[in-house]
Amino acid sequence: MAGRHPADGLRVNAHRHLLVATVAVAATCLWSFVGAKDSLIWWMEAVPVLIVYPLLWAVRARFPLTSLLNFLIAVHAIILLVGAHYTYAEVPLFHWIRDAFDLSRNHYDRVGHLAQGFIPAIAVRELLIRTSPLRAGRWLFAIVLFSILGVSASYELIEWLAAVLVGADADAFLATQGDPWDTQADMALAGTGALFAQLILGRLHDRQLSVMRRHQT
Repeated sequence: MAGRHPADGLRVNAHRHLLVATVAVAATCLWSFVGAKDSLIWWMEAVPVLIVYPLLWAVRARFPLTSLLNFLIAVHAIILLVGAHYTYAEVPLFHWIRDAFDLSRNHYDRVGHLAQGFIPAIAVRELLIRTSPLRAGRWLFAIVLFSILGVSASYELIEWLAAVLVGADADAFLATQGDPWDTQADMALAGTGALFAQLILGRLHDRQLSVMRRHQT
């Protein structure tokens, strides 16, 4: 359309990406809720998804996200909702993997904590680049990495507090599966995820942010 500002097209595309992601996550959420193994655990695990998506819709006009970040948030939400449905220690596919490869435990919670670093790293990176003087480089890389480690440590403390309050269901929520070093392993995986997210996706993310800056000027 004549006279249309490039930023309008950017907002339309961002809105479309968010809509597709929301539909996929909503469908997964419905499946996850119906027949969930433990309703209390479901709510505890699904709360981040139920908070994030209304927030994304509330700020979509003022702060549209890159398509990469929209996709990653949807992937993270689905990982959380699968864990909420079965509990992290009981996901059937990872029971099969455990038995097939003679592993000591169901490792789905490890996937969840790797994602907890990998995906929020891109979210923190986008937020910092778009709202602060920071640009791609060593300082941004380090700040994102240590921010994610801080978030992971905070999440472990929140899990611990919630488990204390829940009591009998604590092990199902924490998914420690008898591992005394589970908390440390979870934080290490989050840090590893943040490291690899920036190494693997940094350039793609920079290109999408560059396009976004050009269209908003």
